[in-house]
Amino acid sequence: MALTVRILRSLAFYLAFYGVSIFIVLACVITLLMASRETFRRTVHSWSAWQRICCRALLGITVRVEGALPDGPVLVAFKHESFFEAIDLPQLLDTPGVFAKVELMRIPLWGLAGRRYGLVSVERDQGARALRHMLGEARALIAQGRPLAIFPEGTRVPHGARPELKSGFAGLYKLLGVPVVAVALDSGPLYHRLVKQPGVITYKLSEPIPAGLPREEAEARVRAAINALNT
Repeated sequence: MALTVRILRSLAFYLAFYGVSIFIVLACVITLLMASRETFRRTVHSWSAWQRICCRALLGITVRVEGALPDGPVLVAFKHESFFEAIDLPQLLDTPGVFAKVELMRIPLWGLAGRRYGLVSVERDQGARALRHMLGEARALIAQGRPLAIFPEGTRVPHGARPELKSGFAGLYKLLGVPVVAVALDSGPLYHRLVKQPGVITYKLSEPIPAGLPREEAEARVRAAINALNT
């Protein structure tokens, strides 16, 4: 596709997605303060759905999912290459609980919204008390039947990069005692650039990795699976 066409389609995407996002954010604030938790969550999910619509209609980006989640509680470990998958999580998972940096939870209104939706605050250098609080939040979400989503590499990485997993992932895996599904994806080359590219973003879900494996084996299996599309 000619560069000029890609630039124009990207500009249309920015105007449509971020322009409507302003109104969705305002709706989120209103439902956060005045409506039920379920109404608030549906409003948040509308933002995720709007991104999919804009990607498909304006950028020519579609989504393919290979594999499926098992029944029951599960920790879903994602590769992280762009903002696309962070916004897209509710489209792939059923009302996920998401591990997020504690700094985000301290932002006025945003932190309140995150807690009401079901974000789990993570402190990188956490003491025992903070760890117990985080595990309590995560287990409460599991008890509600909600999947837990985590980016075990800790931050976005370029497509093809294979950093080590953050040490906190192994601790969560051991203490939560639930299976892990690792998710490879390839959003970076299409979405994580100023001028976005048309194509297909693929999510590739691994077979469930059972709970209770030795740390080295669990980390090796997750790391291999989230890099399955790094070609």
